[in-house]
Amino acid sequence: MRSKPHLRRHLKRCRHCRILFLTEASNIDRNDLGCPFGCSESHRRGEASRRSAAYYRTNEGREKKRALNRKRYLVITEEEREPVIAEDGAPEESGVAPIIEHVRMVTSLIEGRFVRLDEIKEMLKRISRQRSLTRRRRVDYLVQQLNKDPP
Repeated sequence: MRSKPHLRRHLKRCRHCRILFLTEASNIDRNDLGCPFGCSESHRRGEASRRSAAYYRTNEGREKKRALNRKRYLVITEEEREPVIAEDGAPEESGVAPIIEHVRMVTSLIEGRFVRLDEIKEMLKRISRQRSLTRRRRVDYLVQQLNKDPP
């Protein structure tokens, strides 16, 4: 923060775990943020469960749940669905891990330019040095890592 004092306004405290983290410029005036390290996701899941439980306690919700449960027994078993495949032949990804998106945003703020997600993935591959616990040659380990996330 000493070398980039203009980022001090982007520094916020998580409302759950109270750790400091950098946020987007659009969130500078907010004080109700959860950190991208799991608190916001945990809060979102908890609120969804609370809303769902409240709905299914109403008469309308009870009827709907009863119908859904009844339908489960009446449906003839379908063949197992195949995974959705994108046009380029690779399985579609459900999204990016929140921590990687946070690293991208913080890097963009620090460098003063927009940093693409593929740049962040390349950087993380370069600096990641964690090895598997099984004994393997380095080449085999690198091949496995590249197969997990092909270029």
